[in-house]
Amino acid sequence: MSQISQVRIEEASRRIRPYAIRTDLTFSPRFSAEGGSQLYFKWESHQPTGSFKIRGAANKILSNLDDCRQRGVVAASTGNHGAATAYICQQEGLALTLYVPASITQLKRQKLEKSGARLILVEGPCEQAEALARQAAGTGHQVFVSPYNDEQVIAGQGTCGLEILQDWPEVEEVIVPVGGGGLIAGLAIYLKGKNPGIRITGIEPENSAFIKHSLALGYLSNDFPEKPTRAEAVAGGLESGSITFDLIKEYVDCLLTVSEQSISAAMRILYEDNQEKVEGAGALSLAGWLTAPEFFSDKRVVAVVSGGNIDPAAWQALTGYQ
Repeated sequence: MSQISQVRIEEASRRIRPYAIRTDLTFSPRFSAEGGSQLYFKWESHQPTGSFKIRGAANKILSNLDDCRQRGVVAASTGNHGAATAYICQQEGLALTLYVPASITQLKRQKLEKSGARLILVEGPCEQAEALARQAAGTGHQVFVSPYNDEQVIAGQGTCGLEILQDWPEVEEVIVPVGGGGLIAGLAIYLKGKNPGIRITGIEPENSAFIKHSLALGYLSNDFPEKPTRAEAVAGGLESGSITFDLIKEYVDCLLTVSEQSISAAMRILYEDNQEKVEGAGALSLAGWLTAPEFFSDKRVVAVVSGGNIDPAAWQALTGYQ
């Protein structure tokens, strides 16, 4: 039984304030006019490390700060979670060992190395890096900061939902990118607890739709024929036994998948309308809107822009813009 509650999320909101900012919620005239709805964007790409991940990492580390100081920190990440964990460890003077897939982009690798983190490159998928990192942390009695499979991390991510409800109490729907599920799980726990009528919709790239695949089976499965996706920050399967899967089953209303073309289209639109360069995963919520606009018609909707960390050359290749 999950111990994540609205109270714990509210406590997390106060705890993480030295590091995670209250991000902007801005109105989209274009899509509100076209869809017969009111659409706002929640800009998690404006966080100090460029993504929502700083919320969960900060809550985990600050909740266990003495242990982190004495024993050190271990984490696993394809980029955004690693950047967030490294940032907080650097600020707090903590030793960090970070397990990352060998396929990590050169830009993200350089940023992580500059933070002072000790990188261990792992051949294989994200879940392999997570398993090795958790095992190493257990052996060395260090604090493991999971990207998503941890109640304190999920409570930290849930602070995004708290801010949405405080800034716009009339919200009726929240669209959320889905990878490991920590963001949507925490956000949904808070919002559903405050107003069960708020609909929570998750968006996965169809090339890496592990959660939707697992929901269809009725159990968590990494047996999905994954293909490369422009939303690389959410790519890959989940750690075995991840608590996010059951939380998604309980609290999330719907899961949609989107094409690679719709992801690029959403990235271009966010730049054209808002002058924001976001990563593919960050554009998933808008890609969901573009894919099924009728699903969101006549509602007050928030689309979470989860991250903005993307190599300039990759952004140009995916959008066609300089």
